[in-house]
Amino acid sequence: MLDLIIGAAHAQASSSQSSTEATLSTMVFWVLLFAIFYFLLIRPQQKQAKQHKEMVENLQRGDSVVTAGGLLGRVSRVEDDVVVLEVGEVDISPKEKRSVRVKVRRATVSGIVAKSVGGDAANDKDAGT
Repeated sequence: MLDLIIGAAHAQASSSQSSTEATLSTMVFWVLLFAIFYFLLIRPQQKQAKQHKEMVENLQRGDSVVTAGGLLGRVSRVEDDVVVLEVGEVDISPKEKRSVRVKVRRATVSGIVAKSVGGDAANDKDAGT
């Protein structure tokens, strides 16, 4: 009878040890899985969002940009949350052309195609509008 009790106590102790080892290995697995997701998914996405925010904050008149919708244009004016893009010209008369301008939100600018290099004559002419 005494062997039966001692055997049961010994089995219970080893089962408790394996349960602790299983819990520890499960925790290590989840920590490693989270670390992999962080370095492969979360961190690069945060870095990309930071770069986009900096790019949008540094928009200047004369930059050629592309919007998230695929619209190409040159920045004519930068306001608080809005950017005015010059997307082309329309013929008013045989001798007169007017630029076509579109207002877009800053956040929709997805990239800069070409940076402006100082002020050129076309941009200086538009300064009053």
